[in-house]
Amino acid sequence: MLAAIRDAIEAQGLAYRGAFHPDVDDMLSWARTLVLLGFDGRQGWDAFAASSEARDGEPNGLDRWSRRVVGALATAHEATALFPFNGPPWLPFQRWAQKAEPLHPSPLGMLVHPDWGLWHSWRGALAFTTRFDLPPPDIRSGPCETCVPKPCLSACPVAAFGPAGYDVKRCVDHLDRSRGADCMDGCPVRRACPVGRAHRYSAQQAGFHMRAFRGAQRRDAPSIRPPIDDAL
Repeated sequence: MLAAIRDAIEAQGLAYRGAFHPDVDDMLSWARTLVLLGFDGRQGWDAFAASSEARDGEPNGLDRWSRRVVGALATAHEATALFPFNGPPWLPFQRWAQKAEPLHPSPLGMLVHPDWGLWHSWRGALAFTTRFDLPPPDIRSGPCETCVPKPCLSACPVAAFGPAGYDVKRCVDHLDRSRGADCMDGCPVRRACPVGRAHRYSAQQAGFHMRAFRGAQRRDAPSIRPPIDDAL
């Protein structure tokens, strides 16, 4: 069953992002298997970019596309569709993701994958009341543990990442100025990470996400940190 669901996810252009059996801490007391799906590097972007939601000029195109595609997968496989952008309250996608794949917190706060680096995201999950047989978990240590130079920590031109965490307001203020044009083509902090460089987002994909991030922060209180791994 899991193989068929994985094939269906990939047939929609999305990436299968692992699966696990939820427990009492996962806010899904009724679910027996949770399958995550999203983007791995550039996988998934082309499917969205070719969609009507990407071209209709209406707001929240990626979220609308995700609702349509993930919702259809859920209907076809008798599952419940869940999304990282429904909130607050936010579903704990980052905690779920660490149960489904070998993901670890990076010094930036974003989750880093040993293959994809920082170039990945989640677009939804399929919750099943059936307990599927799952392969053994992929247990690998985080790549940041052996990254001595940690170039990500010094790559931000306005030092928005520091010991106190992520200064969202400083970042967004920089994006609003002419000096932030390079960052709008893709966050230099993400680009500095040596892991997964072959999977970096294209300029079109990175620019889309940066515009969406800046727009969301301008609509909301700058002090609210978005679920950056989930949204981007």
